[in-house]
Amino acid sequence: MKLDYLLLDVFTRERLRGNPLAVVMKADGLLDDQMQRIAAEFNLSETVFITKPKTERHSAAVRIFTPQVELPFAGHPTVGAAVVLGLEMRSSAIRIEAKIGVITCVIDRIDKVRGQARFALPHLPAPAGSAPDKIQIALMLGLEPDDIGFGFHKPSVYSAGVIFYLVPVKSPAVLARVKPERRGWSEVFPLEHNSVYVYTETPGEEGNDFAARMFSPGMGLGEDPATGAAAAALIGELAHDAASGQTEHVLRQGLEMGRLSHITIQIRKDGDTLTHGGIGGDAVIVGQGSCSRRTPCAPGRSEMFFAPSRDHSVERKRPSSGASSNAGAGVTTSRCSSPSIAPVPTGEGAWASFPHSSPRRPSIQRALSHSSVGPR
Repeated sequence: MKLDYLLLDVFTRERLRGNPLAVVMKADGLLDDQMQRIAAEFNLSETVFITKPKTERHSAAVRIFTPQVELPFAGHPTVGAAVVLGLEMRSSAIRIEAKIGVITCVIDRIDKVRGQARFALPHLPAPAGSAPDKIQIALMLGLEPDDIGFGFHKPSVYSAGVIFYLVPVKSPAVLARVKPERRGWSEVFPLEHNSVYVYTETPGEEGNDFAARMFSPGMGLGEDPATGAAAAALIGELAHDAASGQTEHVLRQGLEMGRLSHITIQIRKDGDTLTHGGIGGDAVIVGQGSCSRRTPCAPGRSEMFFAPSRDHSVERKRPSSGASSNAGAGVTTSRCSSPSIAPVPTGEGAWASFPHSSPRRPSIQRALSHSSVGPR
């Protein structure tokens, strides 16, 4: 069994910015445990697995995994998967079956490896609990209590499919100073995955209206470069100040990580009632490869491995600890003791190479083989 995958940067048009994403194609034969292990091996914020839809008129079904958990919904895998499917199918409308429900995405093709996707939230954001007091929040974020809040914005908890603690801070300078304290984090932020979205207004910045940072140790993440599900939850808070009719904002995230991302937020109200929330952003394909099943390690168990290549170098987080390194070959390997996959071959630092041969995707293959991997 051969599994092809693509690597994308999402919420950006520039390679090596935004939020990296692995998109595993034709993943119908994988078990839940295998998907989780593959996501852990990629060690990105999320990995999305594309499978056949249950309904013929839909484009595909998706499963979304962080390195530790499966999510019913996430924004950057939805945007990335929709762009891949739109480029593949040459379609401007993609319907995706996710665990949260059917998501309809509108696709604008930019070029052979870039696109933009916009989608209406399948669930509008709603309050999901009570926020801690400002003193506790400030301690956990390395801030002063007076740094918390701006205008009418106070800490809150919302969910548009995934729960986030929304913490407003008074300026971009305060946002940049956030230093999470892991000790006691889950006690102060106990709901679901202990995810916190810190945000502020950016009136002095060109090209965006808000800025944010997201921290979620419960998802197996430290800081995330761009979080569509958190931006979706934030719509619930921003809707309080929005006028009747349609409003659009741009939010930046990932600047402090060197992975600048831009998320488009759309809000529509009928009087005082929120009637529509939308998320949008760009995505660019930066590489592709394949992983295959090897000889079973034990009865009923199998190992996965990634096929190496040196044709496309893309940024990748370091593999999780526990893998042994073959320094001479520049390849890391894993033992055949459990259903797992060997880490992607790495070169210097956190760089990896991926094959670009994929007969089932000739248009994307040709586009990648003639494109530079550096930022544009």
